[in-house]
Amino acid sequence: MPLVSVVMPVYNSAATLGAAVRSVLTQTHEDLELLVTDDQSSDGSMDLLREFARQDERVLPERAPEQGGAGRARNLAIERARGDYVAFLDSDDMWLPEKTEKQLAFAASGSAPLTFTSYFKMDADHAGESTDWTPNGRVVRAREHVDYRAMLVRDHIGALTAMYDRNVLGTRLMPEMRKRQDYALWLSIMRDGADARGLAEPLAVYRAQQAGSLSSNKMSLVRYNWALYREHEHLSLPRATRALGGAVWQSVRNSRI
Repeated sequence: MPLVSVVMPVYNSAATLGAAVRSVLTQTHEDLELLVTDDQSSDGSMDLLREFARQDERVLPERAPEQGGAGRARNLAIERARGDYVAFLDSDDMWLPEKTEKQLAFAASGSAPLTFTSYFKMDADHAGESTDWTPNGRVVRAREHVDYRAMLVRDHIGALTAMYDRNVLGTRLMPEMRKRQDYALWLSIMRDGADARGLAEPLAVYRAQQAGSLSSNKMSLVRYNWALYREHEHLSLPRATRALGGAVWQSVRNSRI
């Protein structure tokens, strides 16, 4: 059975952390390790993680030596990974119980070393668990196949659903950027010649604003996307402009779900 290394950054997430961790520990595919980096939380998140680790040896928390943001926290976790696959989940989202099992089978059925799935959206104040999740109509659909060119126009991969094959790609870290590190990682994998495949079934739940709400935080990503296109991907001004237009349209479209 393949070992899956689950990467989770944490910062002052005590209110939602329990549900996120339990959604990993209740996976039907049990051969996994949960690599958590606490980014200098002050709300008791690390104490909660230590209690999970006491109860389940698969939970492996560490405290970042200094606060460095989500990207650095993820990289510290990735550097500890022992698994055949690396998967990602933030501390306010959840996986449905069969997510890992179904995605591993999907990955084994094709040749793409990077896979992702559709996912549900839930309201920010949702208090339930993954094991009692009731499917709703708020679904972000996964595209069947994505290559580098398609990803430049729009980020098609929800980070909470992404999983890559370490045996094929090696250990891939996220670029040291303030935001959009996940998008930059998918682009770097595809720029090196690997495509991604999407599984249509929604297998994760993303904590979001109310449907129809385009938060100021989302719109602030415009400048980070622009920096990614120009400084990381070295796109020309016309190509970067087209890519940014696609990113803005995606934010608007997804906000309506």
